[in-house]
Amino acid sequence: MPDIPRSSSARTAKLASIPLGMAGRAAMGFGRKLAGGNRAEIDAELSAKAAQQMFAVLGELKGGAMKLGQALSVMEAAVPEEMAEPYREALTKLQAEAPPMPIATVHRVMDQQLGTGWRSRISDFDDTATASASIGQVHRATWSDGRDVAVKIQYPGADEALKADLKTLSRFVGILGTIVPGTDVKAVLDEMSARTEEELDYRIEGENQRAFAAVYDGDDRFAVPRVVASAPKVVITEWMEGTSLSSIIATGTAEQRNTAGENLARFHFESAERVRRIHGDPHPGNFKLLADGRLGVIDFGACLTLPDGLPPELGRMVRLSRDEEFEELTELLRETGFVIPGREVTEREIADYLRPFTDPIKTESFHFTRQWLQGTAGKAADFNGPQFRTARSLNLPPRYAVIFRVLLGSVGICAQLDANAPYMAILTEWMPGFAE
Repeated sequence: MPDIPRSSSARTAKLASIPLGMAGRAAMGFGRKLAGGNRAEIDAELSAKAAQQMFAVLGELKGGAMKLGQALSVMEAAVPEEMAEPYREALTKLQAEAPPMPIATVHRVMDQQLGTGWRSRISDFDDTATASASIGQVHRATWSDGRDVAVKIQYPGADEALKADLKTLSRFVGILGTIVPGTDVKAVLDEMSARTEEELDYRIEGENQRAFAAVYDGDDRFAVPRVVASAPKVVITEWMEGTSLSSIIATGTAEQRNTAGENLARFHFESAERVRRIHGDPHPGNFKLLADGRLGVIDFGACLTLPDGLPPELGRMVRLSRDEEFEELTELLRETGFVIPGREVTEREIADYLRPFTDPIKTESFHFTRQWLQGTAGKAADFNGPQFRTARSLNLPPRYAVIFRVLLGSVGICAQLDANAPYMAILTEWMPGFAE
């Protein structure tokens, strides 16, 4: 495969094929229904084909297109069961697979970023990529001191493609939202656009990873590979062996699922306090279960710095909602901008909005399941859902957008894992404002 196509018109045409394909299939489906076909079966088939086409296109284009697909993959467990299988298959591929770039291109980027002398510092460079994703791919190699390392290389043209894709995809928000129900696609795209420059500079990723690796060095729950070297388009880290959460979701034992789920649920809350940063790209491809039970974490390109940790008002919101103290909770939501000025909000709307975080703290150990998520997270993620269409009252202030997406993403992965986790104990220990 050549470098990422940089032509805006070519990429736009590819992305436009998604709604055009949906329109064509819808017309054919309408004809089949008129001819007496089973409506439910036809609708399920159309949804499956739409999902397959959408994620095939997103994966092929890489750049912002594939990054959107990866971001949406977190909420796979919220997709209704009757149409879930094609989503799971397509989204799992997006989490860690994409057509790799030619090795000549790989070597050219390495020469440009590290100088032609990089071969004296790296031996046994595997020309076959071990993983390729949205804006870069990873090769395994050996550093000069004998350490196994992962060499992450950015695709040439990734910067132009990422920016162009986000602009184009914003035109298809309504269509994309129908393919992935229960997900606020516009909010995801807005956040991705705001953080584009950070994601494209691997030196920032290296800085983030160094901060996490320093805090979690020798930790008994989490493992973060050390950074060996970094440049704008290449970052080299220690290699980490482990089983990806994608594999645990597919074939893991109950013990593996519970261990991974508990550690994942804990990681974002704990790291916000200990590292004062939050890993901003929660999808199964970025986490591994190590042989000793620790959760391995990779890909720190999208991190949010939190100088004071998580805002304590979020912990108060969850506690007040759990205790059904809606008068005080409503006032807090107004003060923090969650309620649109001049609008009235009902207790039902508030309770539904916070259920992904309040349901898991009603028992000492909570069982995260797809069935539970299908009935809860969609209401929290979709401000255009049925409960908001007639009188939209709730709003997600920009300063909380990344935090909410990451925490909800963590909940989504726990549901894919079908894991039991002591969410109450985790929030009590690590979420500011919750236990006050």
